[in-house]
Amino acid sequence: MKLSFSSRLPEDLSDSPFFLQLSALKRKVGTWTDLTVSTPLSAGIPFDLDSVLSAASGNFSVWNPDSSGWLQTREAVARYFAERGGSFDVEHIQLTASTSEAYSILFKTLCNPGDAILTPVPGYPLLDSLAALEFLKTFPYFLTCADGKWRLDSGSLCAFPPQTKILLIVSPNNPTGHVFSKEEWNAAVEMASRENWAIVVDEVFGDFIYDGTERPWNWDSKDVPVFFLGGLSKSVGSPQLKLGWMAYRPGRLSARLKEAVEYVADAYLSVSSPAFALATPMLSHSLEYKAKIQKRICDNLSVLRSVFGQVEVVPNVQGGWYAALHFDGEEDDVLTLRLFRKHGILVQPGFLFDFPEDGWIVVSLLTETSAFEQALRKIAQETRAR
Repeated sequence: MKLSFSSRLPEDLSDSPFFLQLSALKRKVGTWTDLTVSTPLSAGIPFDLDSVLSAASGNFSVWNPDSSGWLQTREAVARYFAERGGSFDVEHIQLTASTSEAYSILFKTLCNPGDAILTPVPGYPLLDSLAALEFLKTFPYFLTCADGKWRLDSGSLCAFPPQTKILLIVSPNNPTGHVFSKEEWNAAVEMASRENWAIVVDEVFGDFIYDGTERPWNWDSKDVPVFFLGGLSKSVGSPQLKLGWMAYRPGRLSARLKEAVEYVADAYLSVSSPAFALATPMLSHSLEYKAKIQKRICDNLSVLRSVFGQVEVVPNVQGGWYAALHFDGEEDDVLTLRLFRKHGILVQPGFLFDFPEDGWIVVSLLTETSAFEQALRKIAQETRAR
């Protein structure tokens, strides 16, 4: 019998020519300024785990299987929301080993193979992979940039296939920093209510919103089931602990939703006891930790705006810890490789996020500020010289 791989997987799993070139350059360059930093751990702003170990370590060897997750940890997540103006019953909080696992649980709970989810473009490529692994299809709706601002193209929500089950919102968006306004939210809810969709809001960057936009927990969602996803990875900068959550408004699915979510989660019980135990004291310090991260981000945003004053280059960043820069006339893959080869500066090319036109690169706002500024000035010099 010939062994074959699942059709969930891409036919070609090898690196693209771009990444092969980049890997070869990395071997030659040796050291570089990393403007792709994705975690505060890598950026030198770790959460002080020593400060919470004594409060948590007594429960590291406890095994208390609960398909929703430990009650005391769900209560800590409920307090996390309450401190920020949200109100969720602990019965409507589901703990997971990651945001990715939360997606997997929801896709299994709400969708059948061949169903579709709507995802934002530009957007994070992981979402397509997670959907494909559940035999789901993704269809895009679009964020457009005009006058230095990203906005929802609400008309693009109308181009959906009949098997659509979920509208996925990422707010703040990775990589654009777009945050859903109340007007955009109302348009999304109206469509979801009419078409019987659920809404999943990925708000892993939700603690990092800079323009005062409210988070949509208390906005009207009519009869639409809405799930808000987050986790320790961003809220306390600790992806190594592998704990996420979904807090939900059941909407029209209220009768059976909790049972259905728990049924899927109970098959895995993925979260470790140390992660449950540490989450409770860590979340109690999340606001003060947020302030440390936000200072780095805001300092870097100020540098970014001083180096690139034009909104044509740097559209407004409402939230998150990435910024998208546009250089008209450049090819983003060529520019990325050139910056690395000539200046030892690593950025992400826009094609990774499906930007609709060429010339976009994405930089992290977590990089140490002096290194960030030096790198940006070299990028400015390189792009203006052409």
